[in-house]
Amino acid sequence: MPDAVPDTPATPDRASEAPVPARDASFEEHVAWARAVPVVGFDLSPVAGRVVEDPLPWDYVALARELVASGRGPVLDLGTGGGELLSTLGPFPAGSAATEGWAPNLPVARRRLQPLGVEVRPVEGDDEQLLPFFDGQFAVVLDRHEEFDPDEVLRVLEPGGVFLTQQADSRDGVRLSTALGAEPAWDPDSVTLDAAVEVLREAGFVVDAAREHEGLRRFRDLSALLWYLRLMAWQVPDLASLSPEAVARYEAPLRALHLHLAAGHEFVDEAPRFLVVARKPF
Repeated sequence: MPDAVPDTPATPDRASEAPVPARDASFEEHVAWARAVPVVGFDLSPVAGRVVEDPLPWDYVALARELVASGRGPVLDLGTGGGELLSTLGPFPAGSAATEGWAPNLPVARRRLQPLGVEVRPVEGDDEQLLPFFDGQFAVVLDRHEEFDPDEVLRVLEPGGVFLTQQADSRDGVRLSTALGAEPAWDPDSVTLDAAVEVLREAGFVVDAAREHEGLRRFRDLSALLWYLRLMAWQVPDLASLSPEAVARYEAPLRALHLHLAAGHEFVDEAPRFLVVARKPF
């Protein structure tokens, strides 16, 4: 399953370029706003307070920061996006790096991370989960919502190295896809805590912690929902461009959602998460 919405706070210096329409503004105004406001990295500030997820019972950021500062050695961040989260965790050990598979994010991540001493490398195509690094190169591998190959993660970790991952359970987003009449882009049973723990153990990891959370995501207006689908372009690929043809194709369910949201209701989707801490044996 592809990446899911990050749960980091919105970036305060990122302002929307267009006034946010009122919840009961016209359908056309909401579509126009969602088209006009750029998507940059994984900066959620344009929809802050309008797409809201339940808080998690753990603090991934604090756990990741502790590992970066532990003195273990170089850190690798998988699927760094625009580097929004990783950039807040420094200073970084020498030799730290990050990967990113979506081409538009690469220059954003490099501008943000390279001045901090973090190399950003692309991963793409059918080999996206293959990591362009040497065996045993890192002491810590971080992964928030990025698909991973457990054998590759084990390979690039040094003996005793730690893997920290937070993942979106594959039930994430299914209600919204269903409401739009779109086929879910992934099997809702494909990514679970039990499956992740199993493949990590099979690869040779020792699993030290495994937790899950049955969270929800709330959409409060149509323009925020549409902009979210641009950010999460893999959820409903046909609609991600918000082209006139795409909007026309989904117009009936979109107008139904707009009427629901404009009346002051929320659209509530599932946003389940899980966390695993694993280590490579000595």
